[in-house]
Amino acid sequence: MIAGSRIIDLTIRLREDPDSTERVFRLVADGGNIQPATTVTDAGAALAAVEKYGEDIFFPRPGPPKLCTQQYGGPQVAVVTGTFHGRAVESIFTRTDGCEISRWKAMAPLLGSRGGAFGAT
Repeated sequence: MIAGSRIIDLTIRLREDPDSTERVFRLVADGGNIQPATTVTDAGAALAAVEKYGEDIFFPRPGPPKLCTQQYGGPQVAVVTGTFHGRAVESIFTRTDGCEISRWKAMAPLLGSRGGAFGAT
């Protein structure tokens, strides 16, 4: 991480299902201040989610295998790329099992999908 870097610049590419049109959103913040290039539906909630969960979700630490419930949450897929506090991000979000659904819910304000907590369309 770049010392003191508080810049967030994330691009979200979302498909509600394999046949749907891809939607693209962006979250840009500097020092906790949302920047004009931001296009996510609820920028304040998206920034709060990224600040709260981003480190653990984008850069998970190795550990024991996780046990995930085998439930299906929907066909949505979101790809998040860019930078988070000076570190490169490339993360895929799905709703294919309980662990992935939990990741999705944590970042729902950023992802802006029907599958998330906020029904952005």
